[in-house]
Amino acid sequence: MLQELRKKILDKKAKVGIIGLGYVGLPLAVVFAEKGFKVYGIDIDKDRVERLKKGESYILDVPPSDVVDAMKRKGMAVTTDFGVIRELDAVLVCVPTPLHKTKEPDVSYIVSAVANIKKYMKHGQIIVLESTTYPGTTEEVMLPALESEGLKEGRDFYLAFSPERVDPGNEKYNTANTPKIVGGISEASTEVAALLYEQAIESVIPVSSSKVAEMVKLLENTFRIVNIGLVNEILLMCNRLNIDAWEVIEAAKTKPYGYMPFYPGPGVGGHCIPIDPIYLSWKARGHGFEARFIDLASSVNAQMPHHVIDKAIDSLNEEKKPLNGAHILILGATYKKDIKDLRESPALEIITLFQKKGAVVSYYDPYLPYLEIDEISLKCAKFAADTFKKADCVVLITDHTKVDYDLVVKNSKLIIDTRNKLKDVKDRKKIVKL
Repeated sequence: MLQELRKKILDKKAKVGIIGLGYVGLPLAVVFAEKGFKVYGIDIDKDRVERLKKGESYILDVPPSDVVDAMKRKGMAVTTDFGVIRELDAVLVCVPTPLHKTKEPDVSYIVSAVANIKKYMKHGQIIVLESTTYPGTTEEVMLPALESEGLKEGRDFYLAFSPERVDPGNEKYNTANTPKIVGGISEASTEVAALLYEQAIESVIPVSSSKVAEMVKLLENTFRIVNIGLVNEILLMCNRLNIDAWEVIEAAKTKPYGYMPFYPGPGVGGHCIPIDPIYLSWKARGHGFEARFIDLASSVNAQMPHHVIDKAIDSLNEEKKPLNGAHILILGATYKKDIKDLRESPALEIITLFQKKGAVVSYYDPYLPYLEIDEISLKCAKFAADTFKKADCVVLITDHTKVDYDLVVKNSKLIIDTRNKLKDVKDRKKIVKL
């Protein structure tokens, strides 16, 4: 059975299914299709499936031309029917793993995907979880469910974890050229999962177990959240000491060894940095270990939106203008520049905080025609001189490239620059750094 699966993979006769066609799943599906595999994309979102069938793309890193090519010439198919799993040789799970409001992991999407796999799985399949989660999920959640009907991992099916490494908008690294970590429940699972990915990904790195692979992803993102938390705390400290933190960072990064620059900001966004380390912290607490660096970094980063509000209040006070009733224009709302992605964006909390303090809030973002999230219901303002002239304070949250910052500076009364985007503007009178 294992030899047959290996041969199918090497001959590119293996049928590959991707459950979840979001920021991870869709690029992965296209890559496998481009390499000659028959790919089936499965998603519960009917709108996504219909858009893909029309040759449309809702993911920045996957142009519509790639979708058309994959669907019409490479043999990729998309469906909401999990029954197609019966026909597959490989099933890759790329579903969301959010947090509950209590900051506990929500693995319900994984559980649901596994239930569907179990319903339709056949002997000889390789199943790989890509969704970021706490160490032990593959072994403790997926394995018992898949073996509950008498099938045996390593004999009847193969199970592994391979963490997604997607950086939306990165022009250098994509799904195909970013090294892939693979760790299986058994040696056979690691071997066959690595073999599968080697057909589509330039570099594949096997590790000794699924737990190690799960931990690799969390280490990567914990490294980032801790260093961002550190530099945010340095910024707050520098504010008290009347030192320009941005100048300090620029000078420090001239050191050719032992230092890597991280930059402060209005908060952290996206799925990975603000959420994934919390999975690790939660898991550690269950084993009697307090992840103090993670918890402290998360706490510091969580305070940054409030620091933005305080900056605006202080700056408006200097102009003898109260925040209550002031017109605040948020410039850039996505969590990262040059992408259409609102996941965990600090702009959302900042808008909510301004509104709660009585400010009249509007926003401009070239990627978002409207904001309809929780209590926020706003339509994108027109990018025009009058828009900025009417604002008492412009708060630059996301430094998108395709924005005419000369027009912004020329027509704004006051700008809170949370990204140091306007560092080269000579007239600093109206610009306040974070």
